[in-house]
Amino acid sequence: MSNTKKFAAVVVGLGLVTLSACGSSGSGGDGSDSRTVTLVSHDSWVVSKSVIAAFERQSGYEIRVLKDGDAGQAVNKAVLTKDNPQGDVLFGVDNTLLSRALDNGLFQPYQAKGADLVLPEYRADQEQHRVTPVDTGDICVNYDKAYFSERKLAPPKTLDDLAEPAYKNLLVTENASTSSPGLGFLLGTAAEYGDDGWADYWKKLKANGVKVVDGWEQAYNEEFSGSASGRKAGGDRPLVVSYASSPPAEVLFADPKPKTAPTGVAMGTCFRQVEYAGLLSNAKNPEGGKALLDFMLTKQFQDDMPLNMFVYPVREAAQVPQEFVKFGPQAEDPQTMDPAKIAENRDEWVKAWTSLVLK
Repeated sequence: MSNTKKFAAVVVGLGLVTLSACGSSGSGGDGSDSRTVTLVSHDSWVVSKSVIAAFERQSGYEIRVLKDGDAGQAVNKAVLTKDNPQGDVLFGVDNTLLSRALDNGLFQPYQAKGADLVLPEYRADQEQHRVTPVDTGDICVNYDKAYFSERKLAPPKTLDDLAEPAYKNLLVTENASTSSPGLGFLLGTAAEYGDDGWADYWKKLKANGVKVVDGWEQAYNEEFSGSASGRKAGGDRPLVVSYASSPPAEVLFADPKPKTAPTGVAMGTCFRQVEYAGLLSNAKNPEGGKALLDFMLTKQFQDDMPLNMFVYPVREAAQVPQEFVKFGPQAEDPQTMDPAKIAENRDEWVKAWTSLVLK
């Protein structure tokens, strides 16, 4: 929601203050001190200071946060450094990348306290417990309401619509080989059109002028005309692959706050994403890492996520604020894909997609 997603979190660049709590002076600054636990994350890690303070007070550990770009970039770097990891816990690996992380031995087994309270549909790796579900969100095409209203053009609703001439040169998406939402969007098209149809669909999108950029921040904050940052940057694409939870961020961080979101979601384009965290193999502080994973499933942490990382909690009975539900409802019928199918096909799909769309 996230990863994820997530946007997943989706509000980097919209004015939120992100927290990177450095270790104490005795830690040497590298997270190796036994009282410092180091979290490696994608760029969208955002948690309330009061929640971090509660963890540090209750556990006795201080958190140090290292951000490593988009979720796809963070996972790739973690795989390359697994023998000498940057930290103790990795947050932000999602269901699109999960098998890559597990197949490369990125995590060591640990069943977090509270794992039995995670909603069943979000659980994974139940035999070995190498990852802990943390949040969920929907990767969807967002649209700039003002653009379509001014032109009296109905915004797209489905994947099929995006290939129509009326939407030529309007869509920007992320690179499926480097970006988690970009990969999620690709998987959503594979789920919709099948093994034999997704490539033909992308040929239509390419012919219809789809633009591809490296990651979510560039797509949403620079290219998308409907986002606050995009408007400042002169973004000229009124359609962007982002998250169903992006519109509430546009409302809650605007000054003054509008009564309705300036952006909308094409609900027929959504793919369900689940983000996980895991205790890294060869973590220097595994006990601190376990404490942090436990904390991520507490009600306090889960309740805090919607209005900070703009994702939905995975714990039963977690609270979702009404304004978040109002402006960022989950898709009623998102595309999904079995993790085994993702593992079997992802690399070949991405390779084929790269050859088809980028060359």
